[in-house]
Amino acid sequence: MEEQNNLKHIAIIMDGNRRWAKQRNLPVKLGHKQGAETLKKIVRHANNIGVEYLTVYAFSTENWKRSEEEVSALMKLLEAYLADFTEDADSENIVIRVLGDLTALSPALQKSIDSAIERTKMNTGIVFNIALNYGGRNEIVNATKGIIEDVKNGKLNVEDLDEAKFSEYLYTGTIPDPDLLIRTSGEVRLSGFLPWQLVYSEFLFIEKLWPDFTEEDLDQAIAQFNKRNRKFGAK
Repeated sequence: MEEQNNLKHIAIIMDGNRRWAKQRNLPVKLGHKQGAETLKKIVRHANNIGVEYLTVYAFSTENWKRSEEEVSALMKLLEAYLADFTEDADSENIVIRVLGDLTALSPALQKSIDSAIERTKMNTGIVFNIALNYGGRNEIVNATKGIIEDVKNGKLNVEDLDEAKFSEYLYTGTIPDPDLLIRTSGEVRLSGFLPWQLVYSEFLFIEKLWPDFTEEDLDQAIAQFNKRNRKFGAK
């Protein structure tokens, strides 16, 4: 992997599962299932080429508005994905973490999450962050509440609050901000994904639907990233 721009962290909005299924006259749940298989390949490839962090948008706080049937299928798929992939992740030195408000999830899914995190926490390969029941505004509100609580309890002085300290209260904590954001399916928006963390990230929007995304597509995205002139606000 090229390193001209010191790429450490890639974020992906995995968009297009439903359209992929509809184009093939398949049930929507099969589009999500194929998307999950694509994700396994991309996580492995990112780990193999030396990416340190990969954060993917799996389920947003707004996704609860979808049909009960689709939400139920997604939750079952997520539980099955974690049960299936955790053993492989552990054997391949991958760290699994989950970002978001997990209190709304079923006890069974929370148990799968806890098991995946516990089993892989000592690994030293790529940190694979799954944004689940995640909303960017909600994350910032929750971080603010945490800060207020710590100030009230004397754990934090207001004078010590700066951007770096605020970031510690986000779901991502001390993880470095993404260098590159990829969104599939041709949509050109963030949909509430990591609004604080993506402020200086490079964006790449591609037409291909997520289930069709390949390891070669990731390599090409990284190659494009390495051609960018990152200024971080400077002229």
